[in-house]
Formats: sequence, structure tokens, C-alpha cells
Amino acid sequence: MTSPKIKLCGLSREADIQAVNQLRPDYIGFVFFEKSSRYVSPDRARELKALLAPGIQAVGVFVDADPAFVAQLLASGIIDLAQLHGHEDGEYIGALRKLTAKPLIQAFKISNLEDVRRAEQSSADYILLDHGAGGTGQAFDWTLIQSIQRPYFLAGGLHPDNVQDAVHSLHPYALDVSSGIETEKVKDPRKMQLFVDKVRDA
Repeated sequence: MTSPKIKLCGLSREADIQAVNQLRPDYIGFVFFEKSSRYVSPDRARELKALLAPGIQAVGVFVDADPAFVAQLLASGIIDLAQLHGHEDGEYIGALRKLTAKPLIQAFKISNLEDVRRAEQSSADYILLDHGAGGTGQAFDWTLIQSIQRPYFLAGGLHPDNVQDAVHSLHPYALDVSSGIETEKVKDPRKMQLFVDKVRDA
């Protein structure tokens, strides 16, 4: 069985990029939501993307952003995929599809089985299952997704100490971590290394 893909999210410093270039995750994330402590401007993201090793895909995280803004960042090559983490619906995704052919990830807050059903029906290329708004460091009830019929990114409350349990019990397509690889809200290279090693060892 192949290892799940790895996404290290919320990068904002050159030191973060240096760390991921050593670790070679599949994806990294830039947060374009201005209320987030991990927010980066498009110009800053462009600078960081230029330093990113080839083969690592950059995901832009958006919350109810103008579709034209999302498409512009995709077209410019600042990001390779867009992650929709607000109240975006099928109509929004349809509008964005008219502007870009790049892959879309739709995030869902999972608190009951109805949320799981909604996620399964998403028209996005990928779905991401989370505890809430993202970056909270809290996990949702994993038993809710034991029988999900679609590959997914698992997010919410992941850290080096629980990620192997997630891999063994859920077999997600990808694992998405942000606060779980931080110390005092700053990316911690040691925790990043430990997280990646644990996933690959699992």
C-alpha cells in the first residue's frame, strides 16, 4: 500500500520553504485568508513559490474569495491547486471552473453523517475533511468517516503523535497538517521532520 500524500500547510517564511525542500512533501499550503495568523499576500506567496523545489505542489487556501482572484493566482503559477475553505457551494465551483481548469479541493467541516454525505457529493476534484475553520488543532470524530466512499484529505488535529493512528485506521488519500507542526504558532522544522517520517514509516 502506498503512503498517503502529505500537505504541510500555512507556510509563510523562507525558513519554512527551506525545511519543506528537504522533506519533499507532495503539497504545501499558502493561506490567502486575511484574518488568519498564517496569511500571506499574493506577492509574498510568489516569492516563496520561487524558492520551492520542483515537484512540490503549492495549494492556495481561500475562504469565500472572489473566483476571479482565485483563478488569477492559479493562472499566474503562484499556486497549483485551490482549496476552498469557506461556504463555497456547487454554484461557486461551477463559476470557478469557467475561469480555470486547475484542480480544486473543497473543505468540509465534519460533525455528523450528513456532513460526510455532502462531502461525498462535492463536484470538486478533491475533498478535505476538517474539524472546523481550519488551523484549529482540533480533530473531529474519525468514526464518522469509516465508510466514506471517496478519497479525501484528512485535516484537523493531526500531529506527529497521532498521525500513524490516522494512517492505519482511515487510509486517507492525503494528510494535511498546520498547527500540529508548529511551536508557538511558528513552523517547527523538527516537528515537520517528525510528522513526515511518521507518515512514511506508517
